Amino acid sequence: MSDFLPLFARRFAALDAGSLDRLGQLYTEDIRFQDPLHRVEGLAALRDYFAALYANVQDLQFDFHGFEQSAAGAGYLRWTMRYRHPRLRGGAPIEVDGCSYLRWSQGRVYLHRDYFDAGALLYEHLPVLGTLIGWLKRRLS
Repeated sequence: MSDFLPLFARRFAALDAGSLDRLGQLYTEDIRFQDPLHRVEGLAALRDYFAALYANVQDLQFDFHGFEQSAAGAGYLRWTMRYRHPRLRGGAPIEVDGCSYLRWSQGRVYLHRDYFDAGALLYEHLPVLGTLIGWLKRRLS
């Protein structure tokens, strides 16, 4: 296995609102990024997406704890994201586990797909909707 995934994870985890100019070192100009809430195409759009993300959250951190290369130039990262948002859960820390599927060539990612529970990230922490989702989860378990 190559050392691409651990290196990418370290560089990605070091990003913050002031270092988004480094996205071009991680991603190609035609990057396709998708998560359960967004689909973004192109490096400029990805930079805008991350800028909006960092503008709305506090203390955003990623802990990468699993690396699996599935084929040449493709693999998975397992991670835990921790963040605070002033309007979610009273500003208390929120933790979400997830996984990223990456495809890369010549040292940069051209496809990045994140998988995580959107409810755990956002919906469960909204005042009215969070109560409803909590009730539904209890009923279904």
